[in-house]
Amino acid sequence: METLRDILDAAAHGVLPPADGRTTVVPQDCARDAGVLAFTAHAVVFTDEDPDWIHRALRAVECDALAAPMNPGFLATLAERTGRTSETIDAMLVAAPLPGEAPLALKELAPGGIEDAGHSRVVYARGRRDEVRAWAADGGVLVTGRGIGGRLEVSVEVDEEARHRGLGRALVTAARHLAPEPLWAQVAPGNARSLRTFLAAGYRPVGSELLLRAP
Repeated sequence: METLRDILDAAAHGVLPPADGRTTVVPQDCARDAGVLAFTAHAVVFTDEDPDWIHRALRAVECDALAAPMNPGFLATLAERTGRTSETIDAMLVAAPLPGEAPLALKELAPGGIEDAGHSRVVYARGRRDEVRAWAADGGVLVTGRGIGGRLEVSVEVDEEARHRGLGRALVTAARHLAPEPLWAQVAPGNARSLRTFLAAGYRPVGSELLLRAP
């Protein structure tokens, strides 16, 4: 059976699910994460719910069939069914690792004890990812960790007084030098500044995603 990690690994290397209008249902990789991924004319629902129920719920949505997996009505039904909550639909981006050292001075936070790093971005990541690591730069922080399907994910935060100087782009570029494998990012489409930053650093959009979090 194809797994969520199989689908993500293929997408990271440019092989997207077939644009056939179908929805693939795969089991959750872990109890923490369920949700929906939307690629071009193909969706993936990762959940431990009955696949037949998923397909019935999708057929009941009154909209274009291609849009049904990300339709608010279906997402609300899925959240109620699973007893989970969601935040926002994010753009899903990925970038290949880069060779050499990061072209930015970074200091790893709390080596050997990430729980001691109290930055809000680190605390947020620890609640949503495994194997979290964090680095500080002058004016910002870079965080990586393993999220859905065990993929390696990155997030950054730039201090207000350090913005508009290219630090965000430098941080997400540095992350590619730190990564031993493809690196993923989730960005709210409305956050145009962040989206431009990741695109400028070579991350490419492959789809969208919505995560459902357990209470």
